[in-house]
Amino acid sequence: MNSRNWVFLFTTTLLIGTISAIITGFVLQFPDGGSFKEIGIYIIGLIGFGALFSVFSQMGFFAYLTVHRFGLGIFKSKGLWEAVQLLVIAVVVFDLFYLRYTSFHKEGEALWPYIAIPAALLLYALAIAVIKRNRTNQAAFIPTLFFITVVTTLEWVPVLKQNNPISMWITFVPLILCNTYQILMLHRLNQSQNKTKPSHTGAAARK
Repeated sequence: MNSRNWVFLFTTTLLIGTISAIITGFVLQFPDGGSFKEIGIYIIGLIGFGALFSVFSQMGFFAYLTVHRFGLGIFKSKGLWEAVQLLVIAVVVFDLFYLRYTSFHKEGEALWPYIAIPAALLLYALAIAVIKRNRTNQAAFIPTLFFITVVTTLEWVPVLKQNNPISMWITFVPLILCNTYQILMLHRLNQSQNKTKPSHTGAAARK
């Protein structure tokens, strides 16, 4: 990816993160009755949250691209590397349920909220993986599934530990939107970069 595409991806992802955090924050907790100063401080805080977690999203994205290349090189077999990723996905989805349940579940509390989050994340990741596969090829399915489930969960862990519903969703929405945007934009940016590269034939003809 060239510097122009990277700057475009960075700025657009940052915008998605900040705007989605502001919208989510006002939907979940509108500062009713607050002064303009209090509302302004609240908006600034949401912008900070959104910007911070959009940067986390981008760090996770480029880290995964690096890990993916290392994985292909270490395991030598694409099928084996995909099997490893599927195993990690299963472990992370289970832990997203089990660790939250054992840490925060109270006697008499319903079980379904602890199941709903990992189940919904997995279903969403499957949908995005299908879209990515349809737009590119079959090889993109498991990496996309892994990125949306595993990387998003790892980026979300610092807030999950607090078990604060408002903080959880104010950070989760920017994370999932930024991660989705980046993974679906990657092939388009690569295609645009390849189109701008001069062909060897054309370069030779100009000499």
